[in-house]
Amino acid sequence: MNAPGVGEAVRVKFLSGLPLYWRVCLINGLVFIGGTLVLAFSPATVSAQVLISEGIVLTIGLTVILAMNSLLLRRSLAPLDRLIKMMEQVDLQLPGQRLPETGHGTVRQLVQTFNAMLTRLETERGLNNARALAAQEAERRRIAQELHDEVGQGLTVVLLGLKRAVDRAPSELAADLRLVQDAARSSLAEVQQVARRLRPGVLEDLGLLSALAALATDFTVHSGAHVRRGFGPGLPGLRPDAELVIYRVAQEALTNVARHSKADTVDLSLSRQGSGLALRVADNGRGLRDAAEGSGIRGMRERALLVAGQLTISARVGGGTEVRLVVPAEQLSQRDPQ
Repeated sequence: MNAPGVGEAVRVKFLSGLPLYWRVCLINGLVFIGGTLVLAFSPATVSAQVLISEGIVLTIGLTVILAMNSLLLRRSLAPLDRLIKMMEQVDLQLPGQRLPETGHGTVRQLVQTFNAMLTRLETERGLNNARALAAQEAERRRIAQELHDEVGQGLTVVLLGLKRAVDRAPSELAADLRLVQDAARSSLAEVQQVARRLRPGVLEDLGLLSALAALATDFTVHSGAHVRRGFGPGLPGLRPDAELVIYRVAQEALTNVARHSKADTVDLSLSRQGSGLALRVADNGRGLRDAAEGSGIRGMRERALLVAGQLTISARVGGGTEVRLVVPAEQLSQRDPQ
């Protein structure tokens, strides 16, 4: 009773093992052999002068042969069309894109190889991005430390010297020295601000929520836009690398608002979303306006991938732009976020 099933399995295995070229040849050969046998053994004949009825029969036969050939080839070659389309559209910044592994033989093997290649490329890209961003953060810390230790301390010494000079200088010279003193004090404040942006010490010392609050305050001081903060109660702690990703994404999003959106109000929030956390930065500015993604947005996407996060940038209801980063539950820790 199992003989027909076994025979069919053997035939499928035999066809699956053939190269694509020979499978196409075999399909065409079988179709044309079948047509030849029908003409040879059927009572149909063709006169020296083809009659209308004979022409109809030949036309129908040719149509059936072409339809069968097309159907069989389509089943064999359709995965190749999907593969070509995927190759044209694949984006490694959107991981998880895969083709269904359908078909048999060479085509199925090609799809499997392509999916394996995507997995390998995503893994290698993730490792390379992690190394590059780690090196970037290390370089930022080094520069921030040098700004604090060398430039900052040097300006502090200059300010102390200017103070002594102002105290001993005649009144007509003291006014000019005070102007120089104010310029040096302003330069010291700018150096300290740049150092804080390069190395968010408040993130390490006080936690993510305090760092985001300080970021919002600094943004308001320098841009004039009002930031409405909304941090959900009882938020779980995050791994340090996830905290840094959220901070940097918020920082870049606010920088983009200051540079491009001309917004006067920004919403900055961190809340639960399912079992994970969601960062939201939304402004009431000019919106995306079909602008191409710059290095800042690409950098946010790269950082999101490091923590398996999902970053979306979309038009905000009512006007403006909304940046949302969802960090999955596996990035949570038992440490309190504060």
